[in-house]
Amino acid sequence: MELRLDGITKTFGEKRVLEEITFSAAGGAAMGLLGRNGAGKTTTIRIIMGVFPPDSGRVLLEAQPIDRTEVRFGYLPEERGLYPKQKIIDQMVYIGRLRGLSRQEAKKSADYWLERLEMGQYRDALLRTLSKGNQQKIQLGVCLLHNPDIVILDEPFSGLDPVNAQLLKEIVSEQAAAGKIVLFSSHQMGYVEEFCDSIAILDKGRIALEGNLRDIKRSYDRTRILVALDGGDSAGRLEALRAAGGLDGFVADISPEIPGKAAENGAAAVVRVAAPADKDRLLAAILAAGQRVETFQVMEPTLEQIFVERVGEEA
Repeated sequence: MELRLDGITKTFGEKRVLEEITFSAAGGAAMGLLGRNGAGKTTTIRIIMGVFPPDSGRVLLEAQPIDRTEVRFGYLPEERGLYPKQKIIDQMVYIGRLRGLSRQEAKKSADYWLERLEMGQYRDALLRTLSKGNQQKIQLGVCLLHNPDIVILDEPFSGLDPVNAQLLKEIVSEQAAAGKIVLFSSHQMGYVEEFCDSIAILDKGRIALEGNLRDIKRSYDRTRILVALDGGDSAGRLEALRAAGGLDGFVADISPEIPGKAAENGAAAVVRVAAPADKDRLLAAILAAGQRVETFQVMEPTLEQIFVERVGEEA
């Protein structure tokens, strides 16, 4: 299953909010929809869900105009959208029925998700008595009550501690593994990077970057190699190896610091080789010198670094 936005443009009054937005999200994988505040993410989500139409362009599902009467959407909004003075089970059943489930189906699904989210003990509690993080978990359960085909999550990790964040990641991964389309919008780049296969970065209503995250990272400079040798003082020992002629012709620079981090007791060094293919020569030379290697990897940019490069500001 594939969701595609094809040339979506939207204007409110005299303000052009989206300009020729085009990207695809495939079933079976999570896609990160990223951008600074005001970039057009919420408008894009609302157009996908049919809250309002685009001025031009199309929303396609399996290469055909989307029929929202045949597609089940699950939406987790950034802002809380449930009833604080109502019992959790009552409103879950109510919302399940609004989404086409029978009372029995809604109750069964609500109980399943309460247990899956480790919230069963709060079944008959009022929503307002729960912590912010537990309210977020209830909202996720409501999002998934009716077994949606397309799952849209807007800042889903808001208010979650590390344990509950891990639980949410497991559930989102399960949804993707079930073949569903998962769109994930967040400013928390670490989470996006962890389990999104592809991204689309919006900037001022336009697509600044779109595609497979792994391919995007591999398109960047691949001549910086992070090397950690057993025993520490990696930079000093590599410099000694270069002075002895063991790295001649293919090592351009050796730095005792990891960009963005202070070196820890010389544990690691960044070696810049002349060409990406020279990393194999570097490893062979280190091993031939009798050194034991703990870490040897190409230093790819983080998603946050890519984001800042494209839009000029941290999320």
